[in-house]
Amino acid sequence: MVRELLNNAAKKLSFSETPLLDARILLAKAMNKENAALIFEEPDDVQKDAFNAYIEQRAKGVPLAYILGEKEFMGLSFKLNEDTLIPRPDTECLVEKVIEKCTFHAPNILDLCSGSGCIGISLVKFIDNATCDLTDISENAMKAEKENAKLNHVENRTKIFRLDILTDEIEKGYDIIVSNPPYIRSNIVPTLEVSEYEPCLALDGGSDGLDFYRVIAKKAYNALSEGGMLALEIGYDQGEDVKSLLKDFTSVEVYKDYGQNDRVIIAIK
Repeated sequence: MVRELLNNAAKKLSFSETPLLDARILLAKAMNKENAALIFEEPDDVQKDAFNAYIEQRAKGVPLAYILGEKEFMGLSFKLNEDTLIPRPDTECLVEKVIEKCTFHAPNILDLCSGSGCIGISLVKFIDNATCDLTDISENAMKAEKENAKLNHVENRTKIFRLDILTDEIEKGYDIIVSNPPYIRSNIVPTLEVSEYEPCLALDGGSDGLDFYRVIAKKAYNALSEGGMLALEIGYDQGEDVKSLLKDFTSVEVYKDYGQNDRVIIAIK
């Protein structure tokens, strides 16, 4: 029976906060079902083999989003691969704040270290007539961005190209620059559970976690139009440090995430 199959699988996933839900979602993937709550028929042998393989992956700690190959963000679907971070609810705070603070008509946006493209694509989706350049150093991440732009029907309002913010210059004339750069201290990265599966390149922010912010602060200021906005995701304990790097901007505000931790900085040129 389906219930027995799910219960046995859930026992293997006891480490998860939602073992039964994980099992249902993975069975839905194995059976190619849209809704995990609507599984009533018995899977065939091929589907059972696929399901068991997914459960074994999950039991080893592989994040559900990587097994599924996708994650929801801002109500949109984003495809993932091994070179893209899993989008998180805290990053939605960055997108929501940019939408709230945007005063531009048809803004020209730059998303630095864009990974799956979830930030820039979401902004283009929810800000009328916005366009966005999505940039990353990973070719694999750029493949995901192209797929996600098409998946969310904004391929005509996005451009995707390689850019290494640490070494490359940014063209001038952007109204909004956004980024969720690597910001975890190098010595902390290996101790994190997420580093086992998520790309360390997207996590490691240098010895003090501020390497990318130092560079972005200078290059973004030069690249923004007058009155332009720089919006950054930051670590919970980095608010004051990053704010001090943005001293050239006219105004700088720190905003909290859903857990009431510092998470977003908005700076206006």
